[in-house]
Amino acid sequence: MFDKLESVVNRYEQIGIELTRPDVASNNELFRKLMKEHSELTPIVEKYRELQSAKQAEKEALEILGEPNLDKDFKELAEEELKMAKENIVIFSDELKILLLPKDPNDQKNVIVEIRGGAGGEEAALFAGSLYRMYSMYAESKRWHVEISNANETELGGYKEISFMIEGEGAYSRFKYESGVHRVQRVPDTETQGRIHTSTVTVAVLPEADEVELEI
Repeated sequence: MFDKLESVVNRYEQIGIELTRPDVASNNELFRKLMKEHSELTPIVEKYRELQSAKQAEKEALEILGEPNLDKDFKELAEEELKMAKENIVIFSDELKILLLPKDPNDQKNVIVEIRGGAGGEEAALFAGSLYRMYSMYAESKRWHVEISNANETELGGYKEISFMIEGEGAYSRFKYESGVHRVQRVPDTETQGRIHTSTVTVAVLPEADEVELEI
């Protein structure tokens, strides 16, 4: 793992140098590609440096504890530093293993979401509206941009169907698991006798497609 981390750090530093070159800065496609790679490597490099700092702290604490005639208070302080360093080494190592797991190449893309009312008629449409508001409010909390591309609204404020795009770094990684059939059981606003209704909606989640240059 550590051999791989050293190569990651080297690549990170190499990209940093390349980004300062005028010929790279003037090439929008290359600059954008390198910036994306730099952004993806940043959390790994930062966590690796934290791990290295923890290992250095462990080494220094052990050196202090190895000194003869060590003051009692100083010894207790060094033992506390050693304990903390060892705990951090375990924590940072585990976090690095997670960061190094293979990632979905679509995770950082914008996302297109389509919600369609299923079984339940008007209540399903209201449920679709509730889901749209939940997703859009979550996106706004992340400061992502939401843009409706198509909507078929009902008289009661629900949606028979609604499609929208969420633009933001990592949007697809957050929404991809929402795809599928969603079900709700509740007494709807359309019910006059207090009966519980079961309604469903389908949610489709797609990453935004990359731009393709075509020559005709």
